[in-house]
Amino acid sequence: MQLLCHGLSASNDIHELFPYTEFVISFPQYISAFFLYKGQGKVKGSCFLSFSLEMATEDQQIVMESQPQQRAELNVDESDVGVVYYIMAGISFIFIILFFPFSLLYTIKIVTEYERAVILRLGRLSSRKAKGPGLFFVIPCTDTVNKVDLRTISLDIPPQEILTKDSVTVRVDAVVFYRVYNPTMSILNVENVNSATYFVAQTTLRNVLGTKKLSELLTDRDAIGDEMQQILDEATDPWGVKVERVEIKDVSLPQQLQRAMAAEAEASREARAKVISAEGEQNASRVLRDAANIMDESPASLQLRYLQTLNTIAAYNNHTYVFPLPVDLMMKLVSGVTANNQQGGGGDQK
Repeated sequence: MQLLCHGLSASNDIHELFPYTEFVISFPQYISAFFLYKGQGKVKGSCFLSFSLEMATEDQQIVMESQPQQRAELNVDESDVGVVYYIMAGISFIFIILFFPFSLLYTIKIVTEYERAVILRLGRLSSRKAKGPGLFFVIPCTDTVNKVDLRTISLDIPPQEILTKDSVTVRVDAVVFYRVYNPTMSILNVENVNSATYFVAQTTLRNVLGTKKLSELLTDRDAIGDEMQQILDEATDPWGVKVERVEIKDVSLPQQLQRAMAAEAEASREARAKVISAEGEQNASRVLRDAANIMDESPASLQLRYLQTLNTIAAYNNHTYVFPLPVDLMMKLVSGVTANNQQGGGGDQK
């Protein structure tokens, strides 16, 4: 329940603390402030605030939230807070006993294995160590429970228009993986740890990629991700956040630049193909030249090559091939036959 308060005490101290004519406080806050300033002698009589029991709207939020110096005045000694705490705790226990067992729904809280609970008691941190996992007991009127998820969260950064170091506009899409390692710091040091991490990651992405060239964005994504991870980890460490990894998912180039790069790549591939083809022809001509030199030095090798070709062709069935016999080969065959005949005739005469 919240109270919509109208009017203030005539005390100057109270007017300095609450300089507005209308604000919203909860009932425990009203009781705590009353006993606090009553004990310090800043409230005359029994009147602290005149209030009406009205439901507070969202636009009527307490103005004290934007007054850090005034909030500091409420950080009283432990003895003062102890008195208020015991009073509120006693009232809470009375209600717990009166409405038992229905009061157990408000006094027993459960957090899962991947969660922790940070408890603020009368606005102050009740324990440096977060509660959980499992069951724990709270006092309904004095304790505020804030649950924190300890699992790794993937934060998708929407595509960002970034101007690179060499004046090229690109769209970069990235994702950040982080987790909360200190639940207490994530509650006390930042209002919303998820949105704060998102905005820091967004600005870091722009700042880091603005110092890189287009070629580095396309080839050194891992190094850029590691650099961003270190910067984000240092920025979010006071919030109890550990940035585990940063990945660049996509780098989108303008259509004209894509066509120009495609044409350049195609021309480069054609040039390499021509060079490879020329090198192949050069090697083939070198081999043919060596073969020609060998055949020129040994004419018999040419004849053997010719006969080998005839043997290969004759291997196919049902075909008839007619080849002219080379003159030089025919002359050598005829001279060989004549020599054999002469040797045979001389032997017969003897």
